[in-house]
Amino acid sequence: MASPPNHATPRPVHLYGTRVRNTSIGATEFLRANERMASLLPTAMRMASLQKDIAAALPPMFDNCDVLSFQDGALVLATPSSAIAAKLKQQAPKLQGDLIKRGWQVESVKLKVQVTRALPSTVQMRVLELPEMAVCAFEELGDTLPATEQNARLIAAIKSMAARRRAE
Repeated sequence: MASPPNHATPRPVHLYGTRVRNTSIGATEFLRANERMASLLPTAMRMASLQKDIAAALPPMFDNCDVLSFQDGALVLATPSSAIAAKLKQQAPKLQGDLIKRGWQVESVKLKVQVTRALPSTVQMRVLELPEMAVCAFEELGDTLPATEQNARLIAAIKSMAARRRAE
């Protein structure tokens, strides 16, 4: 029995626009592995290329808008909210012009609000990190403030904060 020809293994392909690179590579490898599914790979790559060009043409506020379909010159984009859809509608002529310059034959841009699509997570708050010298200064401040009735709660708060920072 003859062994199969020794072909070099094709490089993994990442589809631009997918959120997780490993998932994207896994999907393209799956498509390549099956002859029938492999016919979908060019379409997936075309859609990824279109998504990349759209991302380059639009401001960052539209990063969560994705290509749903592109057929017969009609581009359909998914938006995460009606507010973003309204703003994107204003950008549609500019987007269409930019895509035409990039070689896409876009005759119309339609928007569909995908309410179930997750919006980006909120900005993470920074955690205040005090250097050791600052913690010592707060402890010293708590010890040197006059122990009056007016200062009692302030002193307790300063000492409590310093103790928490020491425990971290």
